[in-house]
Parts: sequence; C-alpha cells; structure tokens
Amino acid sequence: KFSDHEERLSGSDREEDEDDVEAALKKEVGQIRASTEQKLRRFQSVESGANNVVFIRTQGIEPENLVHHILKDMHTTKKKKTRVILRMLPISGTCKAFMEDMKKYTETFFEPWFKAPNKGTFQIVYKARNNSHMSREEVIKELAGIVGSLNPENKVDLNNPQYTVVVEIIKTVCCLSVVRDYVLFRKYNLQEVVKSNKEDARQKSSLTEEQNSEVVKAETEEEEKSAKEVKEENK
Repeated sequence: KFSDHEERLSGSDREEDEDDVEAALKKEVGQIRASTEQKLRRFQSVESGANNVVFIRTQGIEPENLVHHILKDMHTTKKKKTRVILRMLPISGTCKAFMEDMKKYTETFFEPWFKAPNKGTFQIVYKARNNSHMSREEVIKELAGIVGSLNPENKVDLNNPQYTVVVEIIKTVCCLSVVRDYVLFRKYNLQEVVKSNKEDARQKSSLTEEQNSEVVKAETEEEEKSAKEVKEENK
C-alpha cells in the first residue's frame, strides 16, 4: 500500500513522463512538417559549384515559361527590377558534361521543339565554367547535327532564330534549355532588356564616334609622321 506522499510522487513522475512524450511527439511532427515544406517549397536555392552563379530549384513550375514571363514584363514596362542579377537563364534538363552523355540525352530532350512535325530556326550558345575538357566547337557541331537529324527543316539562324539552345557547363554537369526571344530579350540580360531603343541608339552612336575618333587620331598621327619625314628629306 502506497502512502499519500508516494502516490503524489508517482503521479508527478507520470505527468513528467507524459510531458516528455508530448514534447518529443511535437518535435518529431515539427521536423516532419519542416522537411515536407522544404520538399514542397516552390523556390529553393541550390549550390551551383561556380562563383557568381546561383541555382534556384522550382517545384511545379516550368522554368522556361517563368523566365520568359519575367523578361517579357521587363521588356514591355522597361522597369528595372533587380540591381545584382545580370542574366536569368532557365535550366530544363541536366546530364553529365561528356560528349557521349550529352548526345544521348539531347536526342530525346530536343524532341518537343525540333522533332517532326515540329520545326524551327535555331542557334546554339555555349558557355563553360570550371571545365576544360569540353570543346565549344565540337559541342555546337554535334548538337546542331542532332537538331538537324530530328527534322531536316530545322535551319540555323544566327541573327534572329525562333529558338536558342542554351548550353551551360559547370564542372562536370551540362545544363540545357531551349528558349524563345533570346535576341529580343538581349540574351536574357536583365540589365539590358529594360533599356529603350533610344538608349541603345545613343550607346551605338557614342561607340561609333569613339571608333571614328580613334581612326581620325591614327590618320592624324600618320599625317604628322609623313610631314616630319618630308621635312627631314627637304633638309
């Protein structure tokens, strides 16, 4: 038979045990919820492995459509909405950055845009970071060949193509996307796309004037040199 004191202690111990169990359950539920929220988060930053490059993983969103919408809005409104981001490129597929892996992967990756009856004009832009074993010329040649094999009516256009195949290689990973309006949206440059046509014209005019100034300066120097030579001959 327990005394009143022992019963009180026993009851107190049970309450503490219950509190501990409840706290442990709450903690576990919180961890599961946090883990689930992280998995379902629409945007999540991922380490890229290269300086000045940030990956944003998306959930339930098509990267091409999202980036195209942002650039279209900035191009239309001419409102600058970022100070530190230079370019924003969607990445729709990745594979190992080795030629055979890239060829095998792109044979199916390119189908939605280039496989008959789909067709279009295209160009391929290539950039490599922290990678020296890939050849730019070889990559462009091989991928262009694959696009052509999917439909012979796909034609290269380096001035204003319907589609631009973006190839970004970081270390041993090849990141791929096929984007629209690459030229119109200034190579997906967020700083350039908001500039008006007048600003572009002024910049081009200024550049032309500087180039002409250099030419005139060079010609003047040549004239002075010739004049000195003639003067010396007369002496």
